Amino acid sequence: MVDIATRVYNHKWKIDPIVRSLIDTDFYKLLMCQSVFRNKPDTNVTFSLINRTKTVRIAELIDEGELREQLDHVRSLSLARGESTWLRGNTFYGKRQMFRPDFMEWFENLRLPPYHLEKRDGQYELTFEGKWPEVMMWEIPALAVIMELRSRAVLGGMGRFELQVLYARAMTKLWEKVEDLRDLKDLRLADFGTRRRHSFLWQDWCVQAMMEGLGDKFVGTSNCLIAMRQDIEAIGTNAHELPMVYAALADTDEELARAPYDVLADWHEEHDGNLRVILPDTYGTQGFLDNAPDWLAGWTGIRIDSGDPATGAEIAINWWKSRGEDPRKKLVIFSDGLDVEKIIALQKQFVGRVRVSFGWGTLLTNDFRGLVPGDALAPFSLVCKAISANGRPTVKLSDNPNKAMGPKDQIERYKRVFGVGQQERLDVVV
Repeated sequence: MVDIATRVYNHKWKIDPIVRSLIDTDFYKLLMCQSVFRNKPDTNVTFSLINRTKTVRIAELIDEGELREQLDHVRSLSLARGESTWLRGNTFYGKRQMFRPDFMEWFENLRLPPYHLEKRDGQYELTFEGKWPEVMMWEIPALAVIMELRSRAVLGGMGRFELQVLYARAMTKLWEKVEDLRDLKDLRLADFGTRRRHSFLWQDWCVQAMMEGLGDKFVGTSNCLIAMRQDIEAIGTNAHELPMVYAALADTDEELARAPYDVLADWHEEHDGNLRVILPDTYGTQGFLDNAPDWLAGWTGIRIDSGDPATGAEIAINWWKSRGEDPRKKLVIFSDGLDVEKIIALQKQFVGRVRVSFGWGTLLTNDFRGLVPGDALAPFSLVCKAISANGRPTVKLSDNPNKAMGPKDQIERYKRVFGVGQQERLDVVV
């Protein structure tokens, strides 16, 4: 077991970089990247860092030179032979050779493209522009670098014993969560915490704690490097990025209305089983399901990632019933702002009605709330999103308007096309 406090105290980034590998990323990014590589390889996309928590002024916390060193290090990474062998030969979701030879050859030769970094009003403006398959691979490393540099900035003045006590308290806090969950009937839970983790070492510790504490109730991690090293399942399907870019490429309102389904039609050709999971909230869950083609009702499940999770699950159950499907055979994955109390409540509400699973993110891998003065390690809502495609702005509506993004006129157009009316504003926890 790694002594995290000592590693932090003796830290030298050149021997302990924040991002250690191109597969220190979420599994869904690789699945989506292969789909993009096949279907939209020449699309030019711009990604941008977006800090939703404006009170956290990251450019005043993180040294620009350190940030550039870490980002430059990420650009130096390439796929190692053992990592390539794992991706080429491992079984994912019951399927061997999930990644096609042409994609793997491209990935083995990939170096991440340049970045653009500026400071503005206490925040960093960090953008990536280029061919979609290349720039999309910046999202997770960029977030991981920012989040861990913030952690290091807060911890930098602490002594050896202070750090030991801090991590002992954090470990105790996590283990108490494990004890609260371990007796929950039929629990299925995965780590989704890469993008806003406290650090790589801490995420790895959290995963090992879940493995020991929850046994087979812990089903895997979204982090490919940790999955490979710990010999557990890599978990993930698809994200909002796909419909956002497809929609931006639409020329007419009619094409825009079809775009989210075109995404899933392409996905349908590549994947089956538990990889056929719908993420319906990009432009409003209710409208998406009301207008969905019948073949989507046959998919395995739905991931709920914004809005009130119980309401989203009830909408999904009613939709499956209306399409002649048995909800008890369907999978609902909850993945938004989860912590122990919410997991327990949702599990008890929906177990037996659907197959329930949880993707536990930031409050698994970055819950240091209340452990340092001023709560300076409290997690905050940082994302890295595609903001344009072939020069056109992207839009996300979400089931929570506090997560919406895009130019105001385009948001109004999308709301009209997708029939999105009044929505309830919910606090964005992480």
